[in-house]
Amino acid sequence: MKGIKKSLTEEYLYLDFSHQMEGCIFPLHTSVTLFLLSYCDCKIFKVGLVLTKESTDISLKNVVPQDVEIQIISKQELPAIVQNCCLPAVVEKPDNFCRAGLAVVLRHIIQKSYEADPSKKEILELLGFKKTCLKACAEVSQWTRLCELTIPLAIENFLKESSDQHPTIPAEILQLERKLSEPVRVHNDDKLRRQKLKQQKAAGVGPAHAKSKVLRQETSEELDSSSKSLELQVAFSKLAVYEEPATTNREPSHIRKAKVSDLPPLEHVFAEGLYFTLADIVLLPCIHHFLAIICKKLSEKLIEFPLLAAWYQRIQEMPRVKTAASQCGIQFLHLPELLTTLKEQDANLSEVPGVEEQNDASFLGGPRPTMTKLMEKGIEVMFSPHPCPTWTLDWNSLPAAVSPKEGKMSSDRALRKQQQLNNLVYVVTSQAKPGDRIVDFCSGGGHVGIVLAHMLPSCQVTLIENKELSLIRAKKRSDELGLSNIWFIQANMEYFTGMFNIGVALHACGVATDMVIEHCIKTRAAFVTCPCCYGFIQNTSKFNFPKSEQFKKTLSYKEHMILCRFADQTAVQLPAQRRLIGKQCMCLVDLDRARAAEERGYSVQVISMEPESCSPKNNMIVGVPI
Repeated sequence: MKGIKKSLTEEYLYLDFSHQMEGCIFPLHTSVTLFLLSYCDCKIFKVGLVLTKESTDISLKNVVPQDVEIQIISKQELPAIVQNCCLPAVVEKPDNFCRAGLAVVLRHIIQKSYEADPSKKEILELLGFKKTCLKACAEVSQWTRLCELTIPLAIENFLKESSDQHPTIPAEILQLERKLSEPVRVHNDDKLRRQKLKQQKAAGVGPAHAKSKVLRQETSEELDSSSKSLELQVAFSKLAVYEEPATTNREPSHIRKAKVSDLPPLEHVFAEGLYFTLADIVLLPCIHHFLAIICKKLSEKLIEFPLLAAWYQRIQEMPRVKTAASQCGIQFLHLPELLTTLKEQDANLSEVPGVEEQNDASFLGGPRPTMTKLMEKGIEVMFSPHPCPTWTLDWNSLPAAVSPKEGKMSSDRALRKQQQLNNLVYVVTSQAKPGDRIVDFCSGGGHVGIVLAHMLPSCQVTLIENKELSLIRAKKRSDELGLSNIWFIQANMEYFTGMFNIGVALHACGVATDMVIEHCIKTRAAFVTCPCCYGFIQNTSKFNFPKSEQFKKTLSYKEHMILCRFADQTAVQLPAQRRLIGKQCMCLVDLDRARAAEERGYSVQVISMEPESCSPKNNMIVGVPI
């Protein structure tokens, strides 16, 4: 067919299948993935439904797109690389490159659907501005975490509890309703807000009246009317339903000179703002099943979700959505119009718990008071001796594809990268035994993993990286070397569930270093990490800082954050005294990480790389289970 490209690589998509309930396949990640396949009209993948338990009810009638060919398989039949990952997962033949996790897999389906038929530009638009929708890891992005993990899980639990008379409304749904009430921020924010102000002035309405209108649920008739809001004009312009508001004429003086604080906020049309994106696709099956229970058992609660209900109605008007929904067993609900006032809505949203500010009356700024406080408790900057400071790989005798010089970097930077690798490779090779599994977390272009796979042919090396292009470059280098003991997994690291013996990470950014150490500790694996971007460290859903009991008894969160911020002050262009303080702060932050691991049964050393000039971030944290 004209415009259709044939996929050169055979790809298999594996989805969990637990059970069905009221036309819904569990887990919801599977329902979401099948919905996207239907929406994209994607027939590229061979789909395997993986039974998570013995099930006698595996009828897929009316819940799976008819054009999708599906095979029912057991976990034992999965390729080895997929058995080490959470599903959903996509694997390319010959089974050494895997993509795992909902967001990564959905983004890949969109890319492949567009590559197969470039005329479907609206499919690619699902990835949003700069193609970044749900690209950030769930570990660091609250929005990705909400869409990818917490809402699907919360709805699954809600559906299980729905047999009770009064199931509890998930806090995540309240959080989403609050999110939809927040002003939208887009790249051309100021321009659109001035257009909206002009529209309001022309209509002779104030912001309050305009707000109450947007809160209502627009029907398809209203979307076709001439009284549509500016947000709807902008949103539907991408779908060729409307043309964008004319902007050729210069705005009137009173609009141009209006203060930013006087401009009306932009309101949500879709989950991420003005445009229909992958986030809407992910949320639709989840919210549909939530609203179905609400309408059936808790109809009086529906008034608490006016924005969610309006979003649900609006989504149905999108091209392809109704067809995809019917193929996946989603029968859209007809909701009553909700006329909840802003005052009522704000009252409901105020019930959602927020994060309390951490105030510390005794807090003193700057690193020196904090460092003095630690010294008074016997905690001082102290590095363990380097086990072999002069050791180096014989880079000249190694194949060219092993060296970082093969990458797109300057010769000076390539030399420093080689020096960094000398440090990590020495520690790992001195610990590794034949048959060991080594995981290179946050692997980037594979500088560490490829060297290790070449140097340790009797070990299995796995590269885990969230950025697709980096991993593709790594695989190309590996193919040039003919390595057979290496796997490539594009995923957030928490989706890797395999057992391993040694975990390594070179310059894992911010809390990514802590995630690597945690992953290793849970598996009782040794770890060799080189931290980076200390200034990005902050409390997350998984970690609180300081981490160790020793540091917690001495420092507050704010004081620890001062150490983290100053630990980033090690760039070569900074004054020597400032770099020294930065290096000391780096050591103290990493000593806290080391002490926390020691409290969990590890022997840990904080070592300075040799030569120190190899990187401004030149610490290594080396841990071995006792």
